[in-house]
Amino acid sequence: MAAAVAEARRIDTTVRPGPEDGELVAMTLGGRSEAFATLVERYDRAVYHLAYRTLRDVEEARDVSQEAFFKAYRSLRTFKPGAKFSTWIFAITYHACCDRLSRRKRYSNEELPERADTGPGPESQAIALDQARRLHDAIDALPEKYRAVITLYHLQGKQYEEIAVVLGLPMGTVKTHLFRAKEQLRKLLGAEEAAE
Repeated sequence: MAAAVAEARRIDTTVRPGPEDGELVAMTLGGRSEAFATLVERYDRAVYHLAYRTLRDVEEARDVSQEAFFKAYRSLRTFKPGAKFSTWIFAITYHACCDRLSRRKRYSNEELPERADTGPGPESQAIALDQARRLHDAIDALPEKYRAVITLYHLQGKQYEEIAVVLGLPMGTVKTHLFRAKEQLRKLLGAEEAAE
């Protein structure tokens, strides 16, 4: 009996080497998804630690780890035989972390401060409305040919080619009309400011 227990212990403590990473990749590509599960078990902790060291956030590190293995599984056919799977999965993980960091940076730059309302106040809104009214009045005072070009170009964002087609004018004429319209607007708005 003691001999049988000793033999069982010897057998249980014998470490059988598992398949190499490349073999597991080939097995996965051959349709054996449990082989990829072995790769996940093998590298899960290392991938998580890389993600955590990069992101400094437990939840994001977990998300990135899952994302990295998902991306690796989806693009396993691009894995080059003879390459190291660990290097490949770490590169995928690192790029996923960089994507998260850039999104984090973009969102933090877009956030408004909580203390101050950065919107225009009543005074600046009144000034803007007054300037818009003056500009529209000045545009209305232009001759029709200039008014049409300036409206299409500045107010509707059309390009020279589109304006030429819409108005049925040569390109050179459109450019000339636009130049002259801007000059007349400057004079009209300047004269109005001088009168005030």
